Amino acid sequence: MTQKKQAAWRRMDPHLSREQEKYGRPSPSREFILHYLEERGMPLTLGELCADWGIDDAVEIEALSRRLRAMERDGQLIRNRREGYGPVAKMNLVPGRVIGHPEGHGFLIPDEGGDSLFLSPRQMRKLLHGDRAVARVIGVDYRGRREGAVVEVLERNTATVVGRFCEERGACFIIPDNKRINQDIMVAADGRGEARAGQIVIAELIEQPSSQSRPLGRIKEVLGEHMAPGMEVRIAIASHGIPVDWPDAVTAEVGHCDETVPEAAKQGRWDLRETPLVTIDGITARDFDDAVYCERRGANWRLLVAIADVSWYVRPGTALDQEARKRGNSVYFPDRAIPMLPEALSNGLCSLKPEVDRLCMVCEMTFNAEGRMIRSRFAEAVMRSHARLTYDTAAAIVADRDPHVRGEYAALVPHLDRLHELYQVLRVGREQRGAMDFDTQETVIEYGADRKIERIMPTERNDAHRLIEECMIAANVAAARFLQRNKLPGLYRIHDGPSEDRLNKLRAFLGELGLGLSGGEKPTPRDYTRVLERVRDRPDAHLIQTVMLRSLAQATYSPANAGHFGLALEAYAHFTSPIRRYPDLQVHRAIRHALGGGKAAEFPYSHADLIGLGEHCSTTERRADEAVRDAVEWLKCEFMLDKIGQVYDGVITGVTGFGLFVELSGVYVEGLVHVTALRNDYYQFDPVGHRLRGERSGQVYRLGDSLRVRVVRVDLDERKIDFELVETERRDESRRVRGPRGPRKKG
Repeated sequence: MTQKKQAAWRRMDPHLSREQEKYGRPSPSREFILHYLEERGMPLTLGELCADWGIDDAVEIEALSRRLRAMERDGQLIRNRREGYGPVAKMNLVPGRVIGHPEGHGFLIPDEGGDSLFLSPRQMRKLLHGDRAVARVIGVDYRGRREGAVVEVLERNTATVVGRFCEERGACFIIPDNKRINQDIMVAADGRGEARAGQIVIAELIEQPSSQSRPLGRIKEVLGEHMAPGMEVRIAIASHGIPVDWPDAVTAEVGHCDETVPEAAKQGRWDLRETPLVTIDGITARDFDDAVYCERRGANWRLLVAIADVSWYVRPGTALDQEARKRGNSVYFPDRAIPMLPEALSNGLCSLKPEVDRLCMVCEMTFNAEGRMIRSRFAEAVMRSHARLTYDTAAAIVADRDPHVRGEYAALVPHLDRLHELYQVLRVGREQRGAMDFDTQETVIEYGADRKIERIMPTERNDAHRLIEECMIAANVAAARFLQRNKLPGLYRIHDGPSEDRLNKLRAFLGELGLGLSGGEKPTPRDYTRVLERVRDRPDAHLIQTVMLRSLAQATYSPANAGHFGLALEAYAHFTSPIRRYPDLQVHRAIRHALGGGKAAEFPYSHADLIGLGEHCSTTERRADEAVRDAVEWLKCEFMLDKIGQVYDGVITGVTGFGLFVELSGVYVEGLVHVTALRNDYYQFDPVGHRLRGERSGQVYRLGDSLRVRVVRVDLDERKIDFELVETERRDESRRVRGPRGPRKKG
């Protein structure tokens, strides 16, 4: 009887052969378990499943039990009070990742996509930011959001917490630096170590939160005093879990590396050492991962983009590879970098330094007179950079045509001029296909002798920046096409267009200004570009650009090519920065596999593997952005500490129901004018028009408006700066409510 049931199960499971390949004694596959439970229409216990399937062997029972628990942990199954397992989807439950909010509530982002679930502060008591949980939809709140109740915590995300150690009335606790963790961490009676009140510490959690108790921790490390120099970066690194120290196994693997490329590694490669390739980077750059060269061939251009051959040194499965994958990318703070690869590689053997042999992966591209790529190929090569140029030096040669600088680099000038000519053609092509070009302002922090901020300066982009950008985009496009041609699984850089909700809000906003966005339900980048071109000379152009930029999603990594909306490209893959981005390293591996004659089916990374890798790399990219932003916000607050009471001109960069975010002109520091600090009136928030309007006065504060403000408060712990208005009356009449504005008349 048992054998018959067992045989029936084996015949029923369509994934049996796969399971047999992985395990000597296979268990029912996950897909079959889910299908079977759905067919039965009720939760079943382990015993009931074993009875149904004729499983009576102790080893097989234990194997099935482990699989069920794993499916429960991954949010595929939920176990009820009678120990019965049921598919989450069939029990009206939603698994997902928890995102905490500084105000105490949170959101559950569903694994399967779709709208998030609102989690009340009460529900968040048992959770911390980043946890995975299963929630039940219990209703809709007053704002129309689906509201959830936590059924089970699937996975804890927080093992350590960074924050300020406090002691009050004999009780010790830690206020987390990460404001998405909105619960204080209680410190065990024997767990404070040498920590003193006010110091910044790292604590390990020994108890996670529950509905009845707060999380409990033990001091693991004292980072130092609250205002110590460099503390902002140390806090950001620790808060976001950015790896800093190299494991011993990694150190051992790179211990044999020196500055010289082994002769054996150069054999069989395309020899480009006589080709005048040059690197063009910022003046502070230490890792040079790309070099370029251009020449005319009749009516066409030939462009070489040589990229450091990191994949030759970082082999899959090594400790070095595992650590690089874990880090995902390099992180660049204002005063230091946390590299993805050890400096022996990133600044040494892989870096395309001048006048030394280096291994590279080269992309050779041919463009016609209109700037269309008509051919491309990849090859393993050996090169020798002929010069390390800065952006300013390159711009002086090709744009400013400085005779002194051109004389200094006379041998390279013809090739650099060709490069600049090609850039101009590619730029026209970029504009013709409708790629978006938002004029955003980036800044750099300059330190004084005591490591205090001396000033915050805007960065300036010149033709050399744009030239290199176009060359790198072209090489990334060629890499994506190579993956497609060879049907290789790889990571694409994808950028979705606006969601329906964001699109509707954008159109409503533009409509109030007498503008429209064409393209129907699926606007193209060209539709966006037409609006930007139309408003270029308007006084509210920056306002319009800001709102349009915020309507777009963040770019991510995925093995499923969905195109790049912002660049108006059908296929795009990061290839040009393998020293500092793991996805680029993965693309190099795919290209090398094909160049070596490997078949797509033989590539050791499956589509499923790359889904997980893409999600991981997208996460580490966001982690890096958030860590750097936290550190910069701290530094800007510190910079403003001695400026309380001073008055500045500023521009409204954000409008919310609780106030106005204002960026100080020429200072590049943002703070808040709270709604309660506005003139005596009740202000209503208009999310469509991005404005606050006074009910009685009709006074309107809108995104992009100019204001004069006074600094009234700086809070380092909260990383907040508060302003108050100096001029409550607006001299610009545009603050008062008007009807829709039509297009400006010429002339």
